[in-house]
Amino acid sequence: MDYLQQLITRYPALSDINNPIQKAADMLIESFENRRKLLIAGNGGSAADADHIAGELMKGFVKKRYPPPDFAEALRKIDPEAGTWLGETLQGGLPAISLSGHTALLTATLNDADGKNIYAQQVYGYGASGDVFLGISTSGKAKNIIYAMITAKAKNLKTIALTGGTGGPLVQFADVSIIVPETETYKIQELHLPVYHTLCLMVEDHFFK
Repeated sequence: MDYLQQLITRYPALSDINNPIQKAADMLIESFENRRKLLIAGNGGSAADADHIAGELMKGFVKKRYPPPDFAEALRKIDPEAGTWLGETLQGGLPAISLSGHTALLTATLNDADGKNIYAQQVYGYGASGDVFLGISTSGKAKNIIYAMITAKAKNLKTIALTGGTGGPLVQFADVSIIVPETETYKIQELHLPVYHTLCLMVEDHFFK
């Protein structure tokens, strides 16, 4: 199914950014194929978007992602009752981590420094070559997202910026920049959701036919 074309049909304002959306999807697919992971960060509503993206990737989105038969059998061998239930309820996940949800780590980092490195610290700890970092900032000016992306580049991660307006300084550190054509924060966020839903749909469709 051509989810990108569906997006453009439903949101004609996004027709000019179909190319970076496709590039971002290809980048994510390549990373997951190589058994790497996605790290996602944002602030405020964009932090909620980071959680949302992780949720769509880590379990079934629009497809039922049944475990492979050999894994289901391995579960049953360990415990016939519990293993059967797990084989029927577990769903294939694509490894995605929202960096906004780790309260103890975030507050410890805030206590040690001024807070601008809360995401950079996690990228430094979690990130590995071949992973992808997705930084979400409606203005492209959020210091903690910029610092996280700089850290990601230093660790040889691929980087995606999801932003709006002019893109801000964040885009200079991004391998792919998805800049939605709005300038007000809430309007940018309204377009971010269908964009990242489409990315998740495209990636899911590749791995779970």
